[in-house]
Amino acid sequence: MTKKKSHKPGSATIALNKRARHEYFIEDEIEAGLALQGWEVKSLRAGKANISDSYVIMRDGEAYLFGATISPLNVASSHVVCDPTRTRKLLLKQRELDNLYGQINRDGYTVVALSLYWKNAWCKIKIGVAKGKKDHDKRETIKDREWKLDKARIMKNANR
Repeated sequence: MTKKKSHKPGSATIALNKRARHEYFIEDEIEAGLALQGWEVKSLRAGKANISDSYVIMRDGEAYLFGATISPLNVASSHVVCDPTRTRKLLLKQRELDNLYGQINRDGYTVVALSLYWKNAWCKIKIGVAKGKKDHDKRETIKDREWKLDKARIMKNANR
């Protein structure tokens, strides 16, 4: 008789980059693994991560997460040097890397981190191929969002 794993209460999301959807048009989303050290995994389990200013750089045919901050815990091992802002390698298949490289070579495109989360026992990051928004695009997005809220409010009151 096998025993099912119980799901831990709470969210599997570690960190979100809310600013990315405000600053960029997200064209494509890709899930990638992260090459982490032991102290980083412990810090992620404690929720001490920030990906708001992070982006992906391509170097030597591989993708790296740059600018993400994982704060070390106070109880981390003293013989390990903890660098909170180190560049972390993204674990992607070669086909995904080639596709990503082709997409970011277009004019004005970049790759930003969208969310960091747990998938089973693995830490995954969702990255997005993005194109920067202009100021008028941001205003238009805000206007659309407010209109959707007003429309829902009107419909709710009309059904009473």
